[in-house]
This record gives sequence, C-alpha cells and structure tokens, in this order.
Amino acid sequence: MKLPISPRPLAAALSLALATTVLGACATTPSASAGKSAASSNVARADNPFFQASPLPLQYPQFDKIRDQHFAAAFDQGMAEQLKEVEAIANNPAAPTFENTIVAMENSGQTLGRATAVFFNLSSTDTNDVRKKLQSDYAPKFSAHSDAIRLNPKLFARIKALYESRSTLGLDAESLRLVERYHDDFVRAGAALDEAQKTRMREINTRMAALGTQFSQNVLAEVNDSAVVVDSRAELAGLTDAQIEAAAAAAKSRGLDGKYVITLLNTTGQPPLSQLENRALRERIHKASVNRGSRGNQWDNTAIVAEMTRLRAERAKLLGYPDFASFSLANQTAGNKEAVNRMLEQLAPAAVANARREGAELQALIDAEQKAKGEPSFQLEAWDWDFYSEKLRKAKYDFDAAELKPYLEMKSVLENGVFFAANKFYGISFKERTDLPKYHPDTWVYDVIDRDGSQLAIFIFDPYARDSKRGGAWMNSYVQQSRLEGSKPVVANHQNITKPPAGEPTLLTWDEVTTMFHEFGHALHGMFSNVTYPYFSGTSVPRDFVEFPSQVNEMWADWPEVLANYAKHHQTGAPMPAALLQKVEAASKFNEGFRTTEYLGAALLDQRWHQVPADKLPQAANVIGYEVQALKDVGLDYAVVPPRYRTTYFSHIMGGYAAGYYAYIWSEVLDANTVKWIRDNGGLTRTNGDRLRDRLLSQGGSKDAMALFRDFTGGKEPQIQPLLERRGLDTKSQ
Repeated sequence: MKLPISPRPLAAALSLALATTVLGACATTPSASAGKSAASSNVARADNPFFQASPLPLQYPQFDKIRDQHFAAAFDQGMAEQLKEVEAIANNPAAPTFENTIVAMENSGQTLGRATAVFFNLSSTDTNDVRKKLQSDYAPKFSAHSDAIRLNPKLFARIKALYESRSTLGLDAESLRLVERYHDDFVRAGAALDEAQKTRMREINTRMAALGTQFSQNVLAEVNDSAVVVDSRAELAGLTDAQIEAAAAAAKSRGLDGKYVITLLNTTGQPPLSQLENRALRERIHKASVNRGSRGNQWDNTAIVAEMTRLRAERAKLLGYPDFASFSLANQTAGNKEAVNRMLEQLAPAAVANARREGAELQALIDAEQKAKGEPSFQLEAWDWDFYSEKLRKAKYDFDAAELKPYLEMKSVLENGVFFAANKFYGISFKERTDLPKYHPDTWVYDVIDRDGSQLAIFIFDPYARDSKRGGAWMNSYVQQSRLEGSKPVVANHQNITKPPAGEPTLLTWDEVTTMFHEFGHALHGMFSNVTYPYFSGTSVPRDFVEFPSQVNEMWADWPEVLANYAKHHQTGAPMPAALLQKVEAASKFNEGFRTTEYLGAALLDQRWHQVPADKLPQAANVIGYEVQALKDVGLDYAVVPPRYRTTYFSHIMGGYAAGYYAYIWSEVLDANTVKWIRDNGGLTRTNGDRLRDRLLSQGGSKDAMALFRDFTGGKEPQIQPLLERRGLDTKSQ
C-alpha cells in the first residue's frame, strides 16, 4: 500500500489556504503577519522569484534562484495581496455575480500560491532546519489567514446569494458545480456560525495547525534518530554486499566509521527484516520501529495525538456533527461512517482468518527448522514474519524475491516500463531534459509530449531516500492545469529507494516497481487534467477517490508486453525468464492475509480515533492503551501482524487523511472493477486509454466522482467481488 499523494495547494490561494500536507503541515496562508512584510526580508525582495510567474517553460520553478530567505517575504506579501483582493470582492458595491465573486476568488492569491506550492513540496522532499522553522512559524499564521477568508461574513453573504440563486445564473455544469463547492467549503469552515463560535473555531484551527506541524517534524526526526546501529558485519548476514555497503556509508555519514546503520521507513514493517538472519537484530529493528513517537523523549507524539483528536471532535461538534468522522466523510464518496464500517467489517474477518492460517504455516516452518538443527523452537513474533514468509514463499513457489532484482533496474523500469505503458495506452511520449534547474541532484526531469505533438506537462522524478526527505511515496504538483489561468501541469513523483554505492546500478524490489507505476498513475491524473477552474484541477477529487486512478495504473507492471520491454538483466540485457514471472504470478496472493490485516488495522484505528466524541477520547498517558483496546474490539489484535502504522507515527491521519485512511481499500474496489473492465475490453489499447483519459482522468473534480466511474464503465456500479478475488479473500474459493 502506498502513501497518499501529498495534497498540493490549489492555484487559487483560497483553496490553497485550506489544504494540508500529508504530514499535517497547513498549506495555508497567514494574515496576522502581513504588516511586517518589509521587516521580514527586505534583502529577499528585489530578486524574489515568487513575486512574478516563473519565466521557465510551463512556469517550472526557478530552483536555482530560490533561496530559503525568499519564502517569508513571499508568504507575507502574498497574504497581504490576497487579503486585499478578498476585501475588494467582499466589499464590491455591485451585486454578486459569478464573475465578480467566484472567478475573482479563483484568481486571487497568485504570489502566495507560487510560494506555498514550492515551499511545502520542498519541505517534504528536501527539508532543513530553516524550512522546519518556517513551517512551525507560519502554520498558525496560515491558519489565521484561512479563517480571515472563510469566516468573512460579507464574502460568505455573496457566495450564499449566488448559491441560492444558482439555478437562474445560466452557468455551464462546471461553473455551477464550482458555486456549490465554494458554498459547501465555506459552511464546513464555519462561515454560518455565530461570532462566539467563529472565535472558538479560529482558536481550534490555529492550535491544530501548530500541532500538525510539530507531529510531522517529530516523525521525521525520530525516523532518523531511531536508526539502528550495528557493530559488526557478521550481524548483517542475509543482506547483500550492496546493502551492507549502504549501511556502512549511512554510518559513516553520521560519524560512526566502522559501524553500520539500518535506517527506518515510516511504516511499522522494515524491509531488512525479510533478509536478516540474526533474530536479535530483527527484534531490535522492529521494536525501534513500533516504539517511535511513544518513547517519552522529545519526539513523543502521544500528547499531540490526544489533543489533536479532541480538537477535531470539538470542531465537528461546532459544525453540527456528532464526531469528526461524520464531518469528514460527509463530502466523500462514502458519505458516512456507517458505509465505511460496513466495508471494513466485511473485509476484516476474512483477512484475519487468512493471516492466522499464514501464521500457522510460518510457525510450522520454524518448528521444523529448529528441530532439524536440534535446537528448541520459539514462538513466531512480528519481527520473524517477513523473514520466514520469504522462506515459505521460496519453498512453496521455488521463488526468491531477490531473483527479480537483477531484471529491475530503476531507469529501465521508469523509461521502458512506466513511460512505455503510458505511450501505448495514451499515446503520450517523454523526453529527458537537462537544461532546467533541480532542487536536488538526484532528480530527473522530462518533457511530456501529448498525442497531438504538443507539450502536455513537465514531469520530475525523485526516487532516492535521504534524511531530508519524508518517508513513503507520493505525487505532488508545482503548477496545476487551468484553462482560466492558461497553465499546464508540472508534477513530481517521489519514492524512498535506497541509493546504491557510487557506480552500482539501482535494482528494485517488485514492490518498488509497483509503487513506481502507482505514483505515476497520480501523475497522469494531474497531467491529463483539462478543466477551467484551478479548484477542480488534477487530483482535486474526494480523498476516497484519489487513489483509484493510481491503483489502476499498477496493472501495467506485470502486463506481458510492458514487462517484456523493461524487465531485462542489467548486465546481460537478457529478458526476465517467463518461468520467473510465472512464479511471481503464482505467488501473487501469498501473504495476502498479512498485507490486508496490517492495512485494516491502521484503517480501523483511524476510524476509532475519529468516530467518537471528545469526552470519549483518551489523555496522552492512555493513547497506546486506547490503540490496543481498539484493535481488540474489532478483532484485529493478532500481535504478530501489527497495524501498518501505529498512531504515534501515523502521519496520514494527523494530516490530510484524518478519518480517511480507508480510502485506499475503498478506491481499490473501484480499481478492481475498472481493471476487470479494461481486461474484458481488450487491455492495453489506445481506445481504452483514450476512454479512461477523456471520461475520467481529464475531468479532475469538475464532476461527481462516482458519475465519472459509471461513465467509464458504461453505467455499472462497483462490486466488491473483484477485490475479494484479487486479494484472495473470496470465501467462495476457500
């Protein structure tokens, strides 16, 4: 399961002001500090690249000219400009019209939009102490700025008047939907509350912005601090020479010459656990992972979790909802928490039953191995699962995942796999360019050429892990498509692949390959956008719909024509043997009980935190106990399969996916139905690709999400059966 894409600011800075990054930093715009613009950075003003649109192709950011000192000045001036624009709209003596109110709002905040788009993207991909401080300093100011706009009574009165008379305005469908969305956003932000309630809403928003920023920074800091130091090479038995060299290099970079460092990913599970033979070291790594955010150190997140969830519940109550999940889900495709619970509860029993059967097989393998060695057996633990499941996979399918890596060289996967599939399916092509500046040397930049030969977009690929980069994989936008603004997309994909020693090829795991295809599905959603208004651009769709197109794109990873084009031995050029791929396919449902259970554990934890009122939530000291009980209550307390994320490092739900982590599996239902439709209708053809692009991907949020799905599938409603079959959870076949 991939991390969600990073919500990116909309070109209209009003929408930008309400966006939050996955890590919880508020991608918004402040007001209180606007008056100190001159004092904040006079030296950054004359040459500040954010004060005008970039002159580079498609307004590609001027990374070579952007300096950290430019951000504060651009934030301050951008906020001041937008507040002035908003005041002019709100106080316009003319009667409200679509053009002088809604379109004017879409056009507001250009300086702010440019600055925040770059800042929050860089804060995720290549942060530093200056950027961390800016993020902390501006989070509450951004929240205040958002409130200054959304809680402006005169502005809301104009929007409300347009909403109430919308059927008489003669608007096209996209413009009509924009009026409705603006009205809904303002109401959900508290515009209809009385003054006392608005005051409390402002206090809550400001505090949550600060808490979200601190949580995200704590997570990144402790991921780095929790890296496991290993004294000897012998302890690393099972890792490849390249992995051991990378661990030595990581240690050296931290001043630990002669030692080895195993760095952590943000997930509970850690990749080296599938290879390391040293059980004690596996246990150390696992415990270092699961204890993050709850160790009582300076990065302990338990107090933040407790306060944040209570504030969310209080905010929802102010808006008339019984709990935060009810508020959050009201404008998603799921609609309400009951629908989410029904789906999760339908999946959980089968998933856990499968996981327990898998665990029994692993225990039997452990017992047999220990008996053969004449040593006492031991009980399967969470840190043993990956190691023994790889052994069992090999025994069952004569397949070792490491056999694939020589055929999965990163650049070939990208250019001969991901790009090749996009060319075959959509008719687009790619050309690497080296003349544009980069924010980090370990990135690649490509022009994307449309089916008619015109430039469609610019694509940035950022594959490698580094200490300054948050964990996971995601897509973001630096520039979004909009016919109103005449803009075309500049989008980026990010992964956290371990960089090999100099001169060595980057060889991927199969999961890293499917992640690359997945994230490019998000990129396509952004690049194919063909809407008028920035509000609807690209991936600006309901949270439980946004993963759907990216999951569909994963289908090409093992599509025979695509695989044959990229899966070639990095030294000999020999194609991946058909027998090896057959083993991969045969093992595709192996360990699916584990994979689904760890995901559902996290998804159900998310709902448990957000489906209760504030007085039912725990204090900081009881956060971990609350989590344990929540898993037990829903039957997911199988200790050897912990949740994919524990609450204290669950960045999704402290950020933009609060009450929304279910969205991956919800989207996968749509994905499984769509993949079945594509397969049934000829597979990798331009006809199918053009249909998916024109009827769904190009529409962004300009139409109802489920209507887009039904339009593509010919009016069919989604069924859960294709998902159950894909994940091996179909009880009919058991």
